[in-house]
Amino acid sequence: MARSSTVADQLVAQVVAAGATHIYGIVGDSLNPVVDAVRRAQKDGADIQWVHVRHEEAAAFAAAAEAEITGRLAVCAGSCGPGNLHLINGLYDANRSRVPVLAIASHIPSAQIGTQYFQETHPDRLFVECSVYSEMISSAAQAPRVIRSAIHHAYGAPGVAVLTLPGDVADLEAPAPGPDTLTRPRRPRVVPADADVTALADAIDAAKKVTILAGAGVRGAHDDVIALADKIAAPVGHSLRGKEHIQYDNPFDVGMTGLLGYGALQASMDEADLLILLGTDFPYDQFLPAGVRTAQVDIDPTHLGRRTRSDLAVVGDVGETVRLLLPLVSRKKSRRFLDSMLKKHEKAMSGVVGAYTKDVEHHTPIHPEYAAVVLDEEAADDAVFTVDTGMGNVWAARYLTPNGRRRVIGSFLHGSMANAVPHAIGAAFAARDSGARQKHVVAIAGDGGLSMLLGELVTLVHYQLPVKIILFDNATLGMVRLEMLVDGLPSFGTDSPSVDYAAVASAIGIPSVRVEDPTQIRTALREAFAHDGPALVDLVTDPRALSIPPKITRQQVSGFTAAMSKEILGGGMGEVMAMARSNLRNVPRP
Repeated sequence: MARSSTVADQLVAQVVAAGATHIYGIVGDSLNPVVDAVRRAQKDGADIQWVHVRHEEAAAFAAAAEAEITGRLAVCAGSCGPGNLHLINGLYDANRSRVPVLAIASHIPSAQIGTQYFQETHPDRLFVECSVYSEMISSAAQAPRVIRSAIHHAYGAPGVAVLTLPGDVADLEAPAPGPDTLTRPRRPRVVPADADVTALADAIDAAKKVTILAGAGVRGAHDDVIALADKIAAPVGHSLRGKEHIQYDNPFDVGMTGLLGYGALQASMDEADLLILLGTDFPYDQFLPAGVRTAQVDIDPTHLGRRTRSDLAVVGDVGETVRLLLPLVSRKKSRRFLDSMLKKHEKAMSGVVGAYTKDVEHHTPIHPEYAAVVLDEEAADDAVFTVDTGMGNVWAARYLTPNGRRRVIGSFLHGSMANAVPHAIGAAFAARDSGARQKHVVAIAGDGGLSMLLGELVTLVHYQLPVKIILFDNATLGMVRLEMLVDGLPSFGTDSPSVDYAAVASAIGIPSVRVEDPTQIRTALREAFAHDGPALVDLVTDPRALSIPPKITRQQVSGFTAAMSKEILGGGMGEVMAMARSNLRNVPRP
């Protein structure tokens, strides 16, 4: 007798119809009906794959990266209680990145809910803050519309939608399918009000010195923004998420600001009389000038004015807004401000950011900046980089060269450790799914992040994913060390034992090499990139290399001084001198 279709079958059919091709997770108890529905769907020819990760947090990160790259719905799943709780960190990341992810949180038997049953939690409540939709399916009759609504929310927001599904409900016979109303909505045009565009044009014409700070919202509007910058003689800086969308082919580039920053953007903002924020919700208000008139263009009105002063607010897509603005603004006659900022930027790039990339081929321990430059040169023009939070973000921000084809993905809004390898898993499945030539998927990982979710190396071997892990191995939490120094604290609790991660990866079955000599970096990278499957290059880098921001405040100087004094009084004079030797060339100079 043929088995009847279940709620789990219907769920899998609906996510397939919505464009999902992978479900990342770990099988178990209450989730088993869904996993078995995936098996049956595959047997019947559906384009869906269950991806067995080693930690549910990695499942959510992988789904987030796949959704980021493809724009399609990606799915992750966790079994009841502890299983789906592990999803939460990756779901926060996905939701803040505004990518379409569906999370299936299986639940204890429905009759036991509310009785303090074994492994009982309440996923429909727990995931509310990290989602745009979170509902529990409690009956077969309810299932089709709730599943459809979750998918529509994930696409429409976009963001994370969570379905809580008791195992016994998943195994119920499904009702007859209704009319097929499932849609993947097209991106709408969000056109600003004419009066707002006119007001912005008037402000630009009235200003003598205009600076643009561009974020991820400039995606698809590169040429329009560059044309505007040319017409109004404005230097153009970017946020970390905006880098890949605006920095390439940009003759007006002045870099970044913030703790990861470099170049002349900070000076360009401080010295402007009009700052235009284009599609950015840059969170660090201490780097945004309080005394400069500020205009903000954003597709989301909730972003307007919540970080800094907002003298002019425009709700609209950046591309739509700039295209309307271009014919309204007058061409600036003077380019003195732009030229002075470009010269300042060139000096900063050659004298500060480039300090560790020159004449260091034989210096040990390896300067991470130099390693990042070599990686940038050896990686493919269409590489997808996934970047660990911390110092990995710094090296990616300062030394990876965008070209309009490369992608850079990280936990840039949530700031979670251990994201690089799980993100790379999702990126690699997206690349494999495309049927095109395999891209370089490069995980720029720190030893702190890699060790946190080390089990995902097994996932790479399991599926022979062509992920190249470039490990910046400094046996310390470098960004945390910097944060402590800024606060006047000597580093404490930041160091780790030296671990040969190449040996660990080799034992799992990943071709790996440990590099301590900088002259061997290029050869090691080329061999890793030439390998068909996963590979790991363990770069033993200088643990004392710090990211010095482009703007050092009096409070930060005081913090560094206090921290160094405490180090010396604690008997750490040698450490202080070593840190000075590692970083003096990176201190910004006027």
